[in-house]
Amino acid sequence: MEASPAPAWSGSFFNSGVVLSLLAVLWTVLWNNLQGLQLHHLFGRHLNRHARRLAALVDPYLSVTVAEYDGGRMRRSEAYREVQAYLQRATVAAAGGVRHLKAEPAKGADALVLSMGDNEEVADVFRGATVWWFAYSRPPREDGAAGFYWGGRAARADRRFYRLCFLERDRDVVLADYLPHVRREGRAVMVKNRQRKLFTNLAGDSWDDDGRWCDSVWSHVVFEHPKTFETLAMDPAKKKEIMDDLDAFRNGKDYYARVGKAWKRGYLLHGPPGTGKSTMIAAMANYLDYDIYDIELTSVRTNTDLRKLFIETTNKSIIVIEDIDCSLDLTGKRKKKKKKDADEDADKNKDGDKKPGPPEDQDEKKGKENSKVTLSGVLNFIDGLWSACGGERIIVFTTNHVEKLDPALIRRGRMDKHIEMSYCGFEAFKFLAKIYLGVDAHHLFDDVESLLCEVDMTPADVEENLTPKGPGDNADTCLAELVKELEKTKAEKAQAKVGGKGKATAEDADDDDDDTDEDE
Repeated sequence: MEASPAPAWSGSFFNSGVVLSLLAVLWTVLWNNLQGLQLHHLFGRHLNRHARRLAALVDPYLSVTVAEYDGGRMRRSEAYREVQAYLQRATVAAAGGVRHLKAEPAKGADALVLSMGDNEEVADVFRGATVWWFAYSRPPREDGAAGFYWGGRAARADRRFYRLCFLERDRDVVLADYLPHVRREGRAVMVKNRQRKLFTNLAGDSWDDDGRWCDSVWSHVVFEHPKTFETLAMDPAKKKEIMDDLDAFRNGKDYYARVGKAWKRGYLLHGPPGTGKSTMIAAMANYLDYDIYDIELTSVRTNTDLRKLFIETTNKSIIVIEDIDCSLDLTGKRKKKKKKDADEDADKNKDGDKKPGPPEDQDEKKGKENSKVTLSGVLNFIDGLWSACGGERIIVFTTNHVEKLDPALIRRGRMDKHIEMSYCGFEAFKFLAKIYLGVDAHHLFDDVESLLCEVDMTPADVEENLTPKGPGDNADTCLAELVKELEKTKAEKAQAKVGGKGKATAEDADDDDDDTDEDE
């Protein structure tokens, strides 16, 4: 019996199933690869490109946005300040059409610097091209993502911008020539309107009196100190040495770049109270035409906050920390101090009594306890990596006790020049007599010279005695008063010396009596 042959359709069905299976496998592999290529992004980019070209036919304007803060919102943008200064003239002009203005004090008793308010627009013409500037601001982001590392200070303030709009046909002129022109002219206006300022750091959060968040860690007043080197009581040779050093620094931009150093210089002013350290800083600022940033270290919470303060200082400035030995424990001798405190506590517990020390101001004590600024943080502030942010800065420390400071803090390279502000000498006295009394010579000068060789008197005390205090005071009466005060100080010094010898003799006698009793 013969077997019947298999139907032809069964083989065809089997072959079709294999082909379909292979096609499914190939499609799966191909689909996975296509997903890796992200074709939807590719198609999206092509569509966006064509959409932009189509939009250019309808809207032929381009724009450039200048933000108030650079990337990371760490410091205010120089370009923003230059644009703001450049637009002052167009803002004031009636043709500009600006209806809402903001005013700030300028040079001169009655002068004001005006700028555009938010949502105002002003036009400008450059080489036949018309451009439009628009000022606006945005509220801070709710998530606080911007500037989170810097404590959200700038992120919590409104974000301000200038937007420049121009026709596409003027693209080359605006980008290549107009924007550099704006920056150059803006810098010139800033120099013309510049008022030198005295800054101080704000303690804690930067809220103003109206409950609004301030966008700066500094507060300032106009710097109007009258002291100059021409009226500074100091030996003329030493004064000239300091002025020459300042001139070399001011003109040393190329030198510092050539040797690979940040354009900054440190000055340590040390000496007894009343010897003119603060007035020296004022004279330096007036001589160089620099701003002053006076840092109160006890108001700075952390090393990061100290770094923020430095970043927001401007070029051409003097950064001052006065009485740095009293601001914080920066002597580098913490271990010894802790051991000494522990020994004193042990003695107190043992004897039940402790000799009271000098009272410390409670606010100062509280500030020291709240501040976590360390010696390492101050050292990095002076010459660490962040010290190269900006240029043409002078850092000045003052102290009454230079021996208390850690050597690492005042070594050359950090405090490059040490200036001792000493007691008044005869040359400084003659200078003061000329300034205060208008005399170059007097019969009492010899007495003053001999007394100044024996007595230490600060320039502040000499100035006080040379200041006429009544209608009958003149050179004779003021110099006689100075001689009288010097003789009085000399007598007190001699009396203290005799008293000290007598006390030492009595103590030696007591020691001899004790030794005799022990021998017996």
